[in-house]
Amino acid sequence: MAGLDKRVATYHEALEGLTNEMTILAGGFGLCGIPENLIAEVRHRGVTGLTVVSNNCGVDGFGLGVLLESRQIRKVVASYVGENALFEKQVLNGELEAILTPQGTLAEQLRAGGAGIPAFFTATGYGTPVAEGKEVREFNGRPYIMEQAIT
Repeated sequence: MAGLDKRVATYHEALEGLTNEMTILAGGFGLCGIPENLIAEVRHRGVTGLTVVSNNCGVDGFGLGVLLESRQIRKVVASYVGENALFEKQVLNGELEAILTPQGTLAEQLRAGGAGIPAFFTATGYGTPVAEGKEVREFNGRPYIMEQAIT
């Protein structure tokens, strides 16, 4: 089948075009299935000011935690960050911005972004700090908050 060949031979080649201030997505769930070698290549390149979207932010010294150690991450969008002491320290010191979002909402933000849908409404998070500052609409008598897609 003819088409674009997206295969690459090296981690270096996979990250060509990675620059400061970019948004990157990192797969995995907890410490399982994380792209350890790609994370190591990001660290090696020394790019800074990254926004990282992931299920979690690793732990101290492992997973995305290694990019926190090297101060390459500016902002994290995640659904869980509970086991990373350095993450907590950087957030409390104002060195790192954190956006915590429910797991299903995070998945839908990514799916919507990939499908070209700029925003969607969800009941998840209504009445909690997650909803603060977000548009609220009522559908069939139930309140929903608007979430923006991640692109």
